[in-house]
Amino acid sequence: MTSNSLPNVADAVIIGGGVIGCAIQYHLAQLGIPNTVLLERDVIASGSTGRSQAICRMHYSNRVTTQLAWQSLQVFADFDARVGGTSGFVRTGYLVVVDEVDRGGLERNVAMHQELGVPTSVVSQDDLTRLAPMVALYDDERAAWEPNSGYADPYQVTVSYAARSREAGAIIASRNPASGIDTASDRVQGVFTAAGERIATDTVIVAAGPWSKRVLADVGVDVPLLPVRHQVATVARPVELVPQHPTVGDISQSFSFRPDGTNFTTMGFGDDEEQPDPEEYPQGIDLQSAASARAKLARRVPGMSDSYYRGGWSGLFTTTPDWHPILDSVPGVDGLFCAVGFSGHGFKLSPAIGKAVAELVAEGKARDVDLSPLRFSRFAEDDLMESSYRYRVLA
Repeated sequence: MTSNSLPNVADAVIIGGGVIGCAIQYHLAQLGIPNTVLLERDVIASGSTGRSQAICRMHYSNRVTTQLAWQSLQVFADFDARVGGTSGFVRTGYLVVVDEVDRGGLERNVAMHQELGVPTSVVSQDDLTRLAPMVALYDDERAAWEPNSGYADPYQVTVSYAARSREAGAIIASRNPASGIDTASDRVQGVFTAAGERIATDTVIVAAGPWSKRVLADVGVDVPLLPVRHQVATVARPVELVPQHPTVGDISQSFSFRPDGTNFTTMGFGDDEEQPDPEEYPQGIDLQSAASARAKLARRVPGMSDSYYRGGWSGLFTTTPDWHPILDSVPGVDGLFCAVGFSGHGFKLSPAIGKAVAELVAEGKARDVDLSPLRFSRFAEDDLMESSYRYRVLA
């Protein structure tokens, strides 16, 4: 899409072409609002979305995020029928492992998940021997199992949403970022683009990942967002020893891993490193950290001691103080909405968030989930979301 074909007027402008922005635009079209423009600084899925570890799990400590994850998983698993296109979803089962000290939190979470209809259960060592015999569980650890979870393909999901939006008449402009939001009398009036256009609109949705803080600051809105770097590495799996394994959230060792096709395993690891500039962070990985993660992998799946490193990358989580997103209208600027601060959860929640935020914009309220715990004002009100665990990305 070239800048010459941008309309002068749109019903809504979405800033950010990751999976969240594309899912919101798609769902606006489904609600009868196809006259929208999405502005992306590079190409769609090129930011945090394309660098996701792409795990699809439902184990959370709060009802709202569990509901969003459960709704999203059902979309991923039936993507072609529900959206059109491919999600690349692979069902592997998901195992979460905690130390004994976190047993109470694990059991509370599983009870809440079961109440919401999520298939999950606390499992014993005997259960694990049947479900995932390649995984080692130690005496001071406890685990829970989700049989329906797995992983998907963030790029395929994003381009599928984008394709369906274009078919409905929506416009996606790549390599043409928003350069500013035009406001007057505390109300959105339009959006300026880097190519020099102005699109008149009364509705703007900011979904710009780690660039969101800058976008909102330009209209005088201070939002507590901090990008942090996370690392992902792929190892070749010795398939004669470990032909398969589930996806694992290893809270006990503060990392995660999942299968990657039939021959590889992908690990997510590393300490949270503040990266205030999303354009100036190390996009490779630290080999020492990767070696440490591989040692943790071998402890959890002993057969993986013969795995070897194949490559890796780093991406950014855009975190909030409680590691949960902000899905709300922006106080003080009528017509401005934000879907920001996903803290590593964005992709796995994206189908449900796209729907919920589109409903919030079009109808004033999400139909299927109460978004009020994720409101903009919760930080000023000191009403933060909580987690059962110290490993914050597993909030």
